[in-house]
Amino acid sequence: MRLVYMGTPDFAVPPLERLLLNHHEVRAVYTQPDRSVGRGTRLQPPPVKRAAQKLGLNVEQPESLRDGDVTAKLVSLNPDIIVVAAYGQILPRAVLEVPAYGCINIHPSLLPRHRGASPVAAAILSGDEFTGVSIMLMDEGMDTGAVMAQARIPVAAGDTAGSLTGKLSVIAAAMLPEVLARWQRKEITPRTQDESRATYSGQIKKEDAAIDWGLPALTLWRQVRAYNPWPGSHTRWKGKQLRVLQAVPVAGKENHAAGTVLSPGRGGPAFGVATGEGILGILEVQLEGKRPMTAVDFLRGQRELIGSVLPS
Repeated sequence: MRLVYMGTPDFAVPPLERLLLNHHEVRAVYTQPDRSVGRGTRLQPPPVKRAAQKLGLNVEQPESLRDGDVTAKLVSLNPDIIVVAAYGQILPRAVLEVPAYGCINIHPSLLPRHRGASPVAAAILSGDEFTGVSIMLMDEGMDTGAVMAQARIPVAAGDTAGSLTGKLSVIAAAMLPEVLARWQRKEITPRTQDESRATYSGQIKKEDAAIDWGLPALTLWRQVRAYNPWPGSHTRWKGKQLRVLQAVPVAGKENHAAGTVLSPGRGGPAFGVATGEGILGILEVQLEGKRPMTAVDFLRGQRELIGSVLPS
């Protein structure tokens, strides 16, 4: 099939690579414009652009798909189908109507659960036992199109948003060739989503990751995982941001104010923090301006940490 591929982050790279391995004709790859990253002013290309250039593919980076010239360019490419994976824009009707076989979207959740911008983090925050990948026929809504195929996997206790996204990307890449082949042979009848079961995940903001020690340890454990690698759950220590990279809820009851740093129990984490309900054991941290380190190593250099109260 003649394809146009639209994607931006790392999640979208394995499906693109799989299309090439299966000898599909990718006429162009659309991705978001280069953006400045961090405090620097140097523009950084998105992961899909880097991958596409290595594969020798034509890359397009329009600011908006609603530009008439952009639509005309897509028409000139004459794609049979457009494949979308975390592109970052909702496709307007004019674009949806370009390919004969429509536009399909790869979404990392079990739709209609966790539509929207942050489905992987949302699955972890919600304590879902399972999540997965949905491939759907796109319409003008946000992840509202009829579902063509789904695959389901368990959410492991150690999964972060980063690790879980990686797993789902590999699964999506494995699913895509068969879905395309069956869709071309008219063997798939897309299934309308049940709107009564729909949930939405919003865009994550940096301030979402500030730790409120008054919350239960279980909630904070999920936040630590959901906000890893970005924006990183964090508190403050000696006037600097202290990111909590890995943690685990610890059994036991403590009559301490929320945020109080506690000595470790036998065989437990290096230290724990009292929360609104239970104790959060800390396994790995990163102090502002420093490299990540185990909680054991951090505590060796911060003996006054035990007994202090971390701010919420």
